[in-house]
Amino acid sequence: MKLCRYGAPGAEKPGMIDADGRIRDLSNYLADIDARTLAPETLATLAGVDPAALSLVADGVRYGPPVAGTRQFVAIGLNYADHAAEANLPVPAEPVVFSKWVSCIGGPNDPVTIPQGSEKSDWEVELGVVIGTAASYVSEADALRHVAGYCVVNDVSERQWQLERGPTWDKGKGFPGFGPVGPWLVTADEVGDPQALRLWLDVNGERQQDGSTATMIFSVAQIIAYLSQIMTLLPGDIVTTGTPPGVGMGQKPSPRFLKDGDVVTLGIDGLGQQRQTFVAAPVA
Repeated sequence: MKLCRYGAPGAEKPGMIDADGRIRDLSNYLADIDARTLAPETLATLAGVDPAALSLVADGVRYGPPVAGTRQFVAIGLNYADHAAEANLPVPAEPVVFSKWVSCIGGPNDPVTIPQGSEKSDWEVELGVVIGTAASYVSEADALRHVAGYCVVNDVSERQWQLERGPTWDKGKGFPGFGPVGPWLVTADEVGDPQALRLWLDVNGERQQDGSTATMIFSVAQIIAYLSQIMTLLPGDIVTTGTPPGVGMGQKPSPRFLKDGDVVTLGIDGLGQQRQTFVAAPVA
């Protein structure tokens, strides 16, 4: 089952994707797609809804983030060994954990503003995990039971703020618009094995990243179990799980960063695609 939210920012409505990839309106069943929607019993009820019986939404409507009210947006760094190598950093012995501010969450195709003065804004296609039930001190064997579904995330990063202005990565990860999510939340039962998904990213039509979640250092189950030891994961939280090689800062012979007018497209098999135009910040 593919769930989405569509419409103007702040006024999104709940939707379901039909067999033809078109949005069907779920407003008669839900006020929104949020933490309550992600409860197993609610998802089970929605699974019995025939998309063809729902009103068809006009083509071209904006996709919003697929989950409303996310309280924690947690990220994992250096989770692909070849990405750690291109960053000239050692393969971590434990997951590298940082936060993206929830205020950075945006729709999958919304334009992204390059921060004022930034010369090192970068791209990262990642598998996002949406939590369905609270997870605290869960085992690796039980971890995936707490997952409602999966989505595409672009972990947009400003490398100077991330790496050159003190030891905390968070500062370079949460600028407005730096968390495009969606277009859909695809329920865990439809995705199956989260460690068998191809993910890719293009900049201006040129392939930059092409990888597989099979090469993650820490699996989704390991990540959820680990995080649950240091925090309580809440329904509606998003965990983004790291990126394969091919980011801008790792380009050879010299890094390549995003500039005004660049178009980034990215996707994950079965989870849909995103497209963002990067625009320079207005002059103050």
